Amino acid sequence: MVYTVSLKRLVESKISPVTTRLLDDSTLGVDFGKAAYGTLVFGITNERISIVAHLGEKLDDTGRLDRSPPGTIRYRRIHQTIDPGQSTCRLMISPDERNTGHNAVHMPDDIGEVLPFRYVELEHAAGIDPNSIYQVFVHYPFDDNAAAFESSDPVLNAVWDICKYTMKATTFCGVYVDGDRERIPYEGDAYINQLGHYCTDQEYDFARYSHEYMIQKPTWCTEWHLHSVMMAWADHMYSGDTASLKVFYDDLCAKTLIDFAREDGLISVDPDLRTPEMKAALEPYFERGIITRDIRDVMDWPPGSFTDGGTGERDNHEMLPINTVTNAFHCHALRLMARIAEVLGRVDDQVRFAQCAEKVAATINTLLFNENRGIYVDGEGSEHSSLHSNMFMLAFELVPEDRIAAIVEFVKSRGMACSVYGAQHLLDALYLNNEADHALNLMAATHDRSWWNMIQAGSTMTLEAWDINYKKNLDWNHAWGAAPANIIPRYVVGVRPLEPGFKRVLIQPQPGSLTSFDAKVPTPLGPVTIAWRRQSARLDITVPDGMEPCIKTPDMFTGTVNLNGKPM
Repeated sequence: MVYTVSLKRLVESKISPVTTRLLDDSTLGVDFGKAAYGTLVFGITNERISIVAHLGEKLDDTGRLDRSPPGTIRYRRIHQTIDPGQSTCRLMISPDERNTGHNAVHMPDDIGEVLPFRYVELEHAAGIDPNSIYQVFVHYPFDDNAAAFESSDPVLNAVWDICKYTMKATTFCGVYVDGDRERIPYEGDAYINQLGHYCTDQEYDFARYSHEYMIQKPTWCTEWHLHSVMMAWADHMYSGDTASLKVFYDDLCAKTLIDFAREDGLISVDPDLRTPEMKAALEPYFERGIITRDIRDVMDWPPGSFTDGGTGERDNHEMLPINTVTNAFHCHALRLMARIAEVLGRVDDQVRFAQCAEKVAATINTLLFNENRGIYVDGEGSEHSSLHSNMFMLAFELVPEDRIAAIVEFVKSRGMACSVYGAQHLLDALYLNNEADHALNLMAATHDRSWWNMIQAGSTMTLEAWDINYKKNLDWNHAWGAAPANIIPRYVVGVRPLEPGFKRVLIQPQPGSLTSFDAKVPTPLGPVTIAWRRQSARLDITVPDGMEPCIKTPDMFTGTVNLNGKPM
């Protein structure tokens, strides 16, 4: 494996209990306040030969640790022998067969196996010093003060808090992984993780390392390969670095999946539709593992088969060989690849990718658009229109101006008819089309398809799905469920790079119905801080030296704007 960056070592933070209490005559209960990946350490004050500890993420209805949690919510019973004379015990977490397999990222030997847990029950607790108990929290170095957000909406504040904490807590493997059930890096997950990490800490190497890992060890999803191009461009825009673009340029070209294209520019990964010319062009990438042989469309996840009688998160999308969502991603990747080629001075490639992108956009807008209904269909030959077929077209800015209003109204009418992954792109689509109120309502909602529902369920990291009802094997530690970690700084606060490394920055707050917020957004040049007050009609902005701001005030705003303490 080749990398253009080296990472720091993982750290072990000592977390003290929030509460310790006797649950019965001999069982000590411990609550650390938040779940974290790690293990447990405690002191022993008398001679004993073994300890039985119960660790988990969830409480049952009686307030005790849930020892039979649903899905993949974690619980572990640990029976550990104590050596004679031992005064401190560090629990040894046994490996899980699923998340320590061939495709999983393994923990470093010097740290050992970890488990996500918040709650502990220690049996026969006499002889255990309650004041010596602590959680060993394993994570990548993280500056808790690099980013901040507080608004007039307490639900939104709580959503920000859980999503920001998820960015820190899920770095435990030293690379972005999908959650504790598998511990496998997936590109679609990692893109959301990448943007959230950028917006919560001044850290760029971790995302680049993860991105380069996945270029060389991709997963099976068509759209996930295309996400690699998106991650490459985000890395460049946020960090300003070009080394990774140069080293992996040829691989990124392949990740556009341009070799799957038919005459009109649209792609399909259906093996039955591959011409001999396609097969010859693709075989070198299959052999190197840059494109997976079993590549297939994912669209959104999970399908209905992962629920108990539900329909899944695809909004009944019709999965066809020529898929609107897949081709929207393809077109977006081609456009980004043209910009990457431009950055690297590859003029011929820049022109080629730009022309291909325009061909794909034109074909989608002709072949996959229902003129009578004014919305996009799910694929070639389909009469059905899912949320996804329309929101991705908006998110990637592929909709002609005269069609936008109708597409936006259709997207709004579908609500949150997508997964926590799809929510990233839905919110992108809404904010890019000035639908701040609707987007804010989705982020601050309190129904069972909301981030508030994750909090109410008892988790302190974002869930893999909206609720156990929507994915029966869900886990409670999935960073792809943390879209607001980047949506709030990038759109509500409105801070996005216009030039690589934030030499020029867009500051375009979209507070919607919020009456106030205070925010701090990290950049490579230093933090951008913004304070918004609707009642006093005031927007205060500070930017670091070397940064040129492009400020766009909220709609209908006629108040005072101060930049670095001076009125504009």
